Order: sequence, then C-alpha cells, then structure tokens
Amino acid sequence: MPAVKVQPKMAAIVREDKSPFQLIIIGGGPAGLTAGIYAKRANIDALLIEKAVPGGLITTTDVIENYPGFPEGISGMALGQRFESQAKKYGLDIIYGNVTKIEQNGPVFKVFTEDTPYSSKTVIIATGSKPKKLGIKGEDKFTGKGVSYCATCDGPFHKDQNVAVIGGSNPALEEAIFLTSFAKLVTVIHHKDFLGADKVLQDKARSNPKIFFKLNTTAEEIMGNDKVMSLKLRDVSTNKASSINIDGVFIYSGNEPNTDFINGLVKLDQNGLILAGEDTKTSVEGIFAAGDVRTKFLCQVVTAVADGAMAVQSVKSYLKGKRGPS
Repeated sequence: MPAVKVQPKMAAIVREDKSPFQLIIIGGGPAGLTAGIYAKRANIDALLIEKAVPGGLITTTDVIENYPGFPEGISGMALGQRFESQAKKYGLDIIYGNVTKIEQNGPVFKVFTEDTPYSSKTVIIATGSKPKKLGIKGEDKFTGKGVSYCATCDGPFHKDQNVAVIGGSNPALEEAIFLTSFAKLVTVIHHKDFLGADKVLQDKARSNPKIFFKLNTTAEEIMGNDKVMSLKLRDVSTNKASSINIDGVFIYSGNEPNTDFINGLVKLDQNGLILAGEDTKTSVEGIFAAGDVRTKFLCQVVTAVADGAMAVQSVKSYLKGKRGPS
C-alpha cells in the first residue's frame, strides 16, 4: 500500500505519492467504526474521519442495556471506546476534523475538512444524527444555562434540584432514570397520553419515587433570568396552561441527521436522511450511507453496526467492479 506519513495527534495524514485512498469513512460512531474494522480486515486502504469523539452519539448515553453481549449493560462511552480500540487493533487510521463538503471528480471523490482535503475511490457516510430542538421560546436562550440535550454530560450540575425531561422515548426514560442519581425530582413531560419507550424502561421509571409524569402535556416556554427557573406547560386535552418551577430542562424530541455538508451530492428525503437501502448504496455510485444518517426503519446501535458491515461489502463489490476480476 502507498506510504503514509502520520502527523502529530493524527490531525492529518499526508500520502507521499498523493494517491487516493480506496475508502474514506466519514463518522466514527458504531457504523463508521464497524466499517473501519471490516475494511481493514478486508485489506482495504481506509481512512476514518471523526468530528469529535469516537463512538458518536452513544457516548452521551449513561447505560446501554439492549446491545447483545452486555447483559448488565454498558456505558455508551465504554462501548464507543471498545469499537475504537478494535478498529485501531486492525490498523485503521483515525483522524479528527470536520468534513465540510464532498466533491466528485470522475472516479475519485475529494473529501474536504476544515484543514485538509483527502481523495478516495469510495466514501461511506456514517455521520449519524444530532439531538433535535423543540423550537420553543427560551430554548436557545437557555441552552447551556439549564437547557441540555445530554443528561450524562450535564446531570451532575443539578444535584438536589428539580429537573424536567421532555420526551417519552427510550432515550428520554433512560436519561430520566440516570438523572435521579443527582436531582431531587425528575418530571417527565410527554405530549401523548402514552409513552413510546420499551415496557421494561417504563416499569423501571414508574417504580422510581423521584420520577413524576405529566402526560398529554406540551412544553411551551422555558423561562428564567440568567438561568432556567420555570417551564410553561399546556394540557393537550383541556388546553389549560400551567407552569412548574424547574432548574434544568433535558430535551429528547428525537434526532436529525448530520447531512449539512452533503450539498446536493446525494439524494436526501424530506427529513434530510440519505436515501439508501439495506445495501447502503446512495444515488451516487461509490458513495454509501450507514447508520442513523440513512433512511431506515429502526435506528439502534445494533442496526448501525450491521450497516457498517454491509457498507464495506458494497464497497468491496464496487472496487472489484472498477478494477475488473482479480
């Protein structure tokens, strides 16, 4: 394979012969790191570019209980580190940078970071998703001042305080349970009259004396001075307004894909997800999409991992087709 010179802290990689990689993986979450493992095991010349922390969004989760092989559960950070360690074991080069755009130049793709462009014959986009905002008054104003999207990150700041969790999904209840380690009271607010979380999580949350539920209720405004002090609510059934005193608001209203850098290169659906099937092929030959960034029925760590493996199989077929029979 071409000689590679690695810069300090893996901030950039310089290929001495200027040749393109066979594969660039964008995103170091479960899908991207699994793709890296499978690529290196297949002797594919691959580079992974991660924006922040290997492991992706799962690193903000306190405990993951439904990933096979960990009957007692495992923290998202620990699982992400295991993925990273295994990828590096097989020799995957991981650099850190924010990908700003991808351009196609014939059979080669140029992947631009804020500092350095890289060339590759194929690309796997595995950039995952980010928390979606509620879009209510006060949300932006108090972000970082009591409004958070990560209980694992900010829960310790609310010791013996009253906090609210907005959402009824698995992540919402998982983080509500986690917050009871610090907060005096956790109020779960959900706009429907039923929760969407798994029954085992619902039972665990309902049996916790620190968790209180307000269903059929929407949050309308986050209020305070220099920090969060109260939350304005509205009952969906009666339309009656009310408010609760609160010191922190944790929002779990779903996620949105990290596809801002695509710039029309591949087709997206109305929600910004990359249109790609189970084979991970996108509308552009040579570009593949894996994990929560693509259109799929279920977004879970286990399906992201499956996508990463499948994407490399598609990459192998594509590269073989380009160079002819081996």
